Amino acid sequence: MTLAVVAVVVGLLVLVFSADRFVDGSAATARHAGVRPLVIGMVVVGFGTSAPEMVVSAIAAFQGNPGLALGNAYGSNIANIGLILGLTALVCPIAVHSQVLRRELPILTLVTLLAALQLYNSQISRAEGWVLLAVFAGLMTWTIVQGVRRRDDSYSSQVEKEAAAYVMPLRWAIFWLVSGLVLLLLSSRILVWGAVEIAHALNVSDLVIGLSIVAFGTSLPELASALAAVRKGEHDIALGNVIGSNFFNTLAVVGIAGVIHPIAVGPEVLSRDCLVMGLLTLSLFVVGYGFGRPGRINRLEGAGLLACYLAYIGWLVRSIM
Repeated sequence: MTLAVVAVVVGLLVLVFSADRFVDGSAATARHAGVRPLVIGMVVVGFGTSAPEMVVSAIAAFQGNPGLALGNAYGSNIANIGLILGLTALVCPIAVHSQVLRRELPILTLVTLLAALQLYNSQISRAEGWVLLAVFAGLMTWTIVQGVRRRDDSYSSQVEKEAAAYVMPLRWAIFWLVSGLVLLLLSSRILVWGAVEIAHALNVSDLVIGLSIVAFGTSLPELASALAAVRKGEHDIALGNVIGSNFFNTLAVVGIAGVIHPIAVGPEVLSRDCLVMGLLTLSLFVVGYGFGRPGRINRLEGAGLLACYLAYIGWLVRSIM
């Protein structure tokens, strides 16, 4: 088991590093190809920051561990709202100015409801996986169109400004694009192997390992991005990254895993994990939308989100004892 723990730690460290390099390389390559900065920020960077969840879940599904794939996706969503936004709001209250993000918050709530409905038959079939991917493609197109139309929106302008900073010579951009992707694949395989071995050694399901250790590790890029954004006063980017990541995890990551390997779902996923994910998403909608006033996540609400995440992790620990 010692080797498995080392594999998880090393895998997570290399995963975070390679995801960062992959984002830098892919964004800079896109700039050299003449892609608009706004599209780079909303698509290329958005996909890149969620690459750890996607690659880990895809490899887990390929290797016959779909529970790990599902746990990674849902656990990352819970960590994104409870841990990342909770900690970020404690550092600096998050003000929501963007109309684009306010429109996405209720849609994210509906997407989470769709995920819950799919779990009622105790599995996510390949057909349901394709449905998730189709919904994701439609929402991505809608988001890009909204961003392009509302160039004066605070979120769109902040994303465009951030994307414009990805500048490097083309040869280095391609180098980091390729090497980052290779390291992502290798570190993900190491991480999945270590996580499965730990699950077997502790006699727990790979779902629980995915919900806790793996989800926490693959959410680290979003945490670093959110903290950096609020320090620069880019509050909408901090929230936008979390919303985008949760869309990606719920639809694309689970969809890809389901298409690769149908996922059998235990009753605890709906009554525990999806319930917590849904309540956190609903709470984010309530405090972030504003309902006639500017949306805002203050320090007290941030502490509440963080407390919910810690309570959920405690719930997971109790379930395996």
